[in-house]
Amino acid sequence: MSADNDVLISVKDLCKHYNGGAIKALDGISTDIRKGEVVVVIGPSGSGKSTFLRSLNLLERPTSGSIIFKGEDLLSAKTDINKLRQKMGMVFQHFNLFPHLTIKRNMTLAPMKILGLSAEDAEKRCKDLLARVNLADRIDSYPSQLSGGQKQRIAIVRALMMEPEVMLFDEPTSALDPEMVGEVLEVMKQLADGGMTMVCVTHEMGFAREVGTRVIFMDQGKILEENTPEQIFTNPQNDRLKAFLNKVL
Repeated sequence: MSADNDVLISVKDLCKHYNGGAIKALDGISTDIRKGEVVVVIGPSGSGKSTFLRSLNLLERPTSGSIIFKGEDLLSAKTDINKLRQKMGMVFQHFNLFPHLTIKRNMTLAPMKILGLSAEDAEKRCKDLLARVNLADRIDSYPSQLSGGQKQRIAIVRALMMEPEVMLFDEPTSALDPEMVGEVLEVMKQLADGGMTMVCVTHEMGFAREVGTRVIFMDQGKILEENTPEQIFTNPQNDRLKAFLNKVL
């Protein structure tokens, strides 16, 4: 285990309740995410996986608990959450690209406006990133001219334009046709190989097994087991996890 100064995000006793506590989407989640880790979150639908992920950058505001990111408490009223969000890239199930803008404009808008990059520097970064995902030739295309897999690869490199310290993926392949899933997972694998800290909610067990450094299994708003992929998939301890793996593998 790494030293504590490697902890990028520390989550303590995180709860998210609805209907006055009748529904506990998150029920006391505690875990640390360290620099360079690829943490894959698995579990049945409705287990709280996406709520947990979206809480990490306060797209969902927790009911209680704490999230410390780089030493700052995200839930403190003093924290500039928008500034910290710039360090957290987010990729959703649906691509959230602006349909009326070219790929270049989709990718360069935020870095120019928020980071203050010049048009020239933003375009260079854009071209470099598009080349990494084999889409350099689509720089002047519009989202409607791309396949789902291409759009999701664009969404990933658009997040990378902001040079984030951690990437959050919320089921990034679940809206894709099966033949497009591989090309998106390959980009994510390259990111992991490059040392990017990643938290991924996914149903892709092969990715979890091959690329994850740690797997978290959630059900009913709780972490029931977390361990290395090898331990999770070959020697699960929790009965609920065993039942889940029997269905999905």
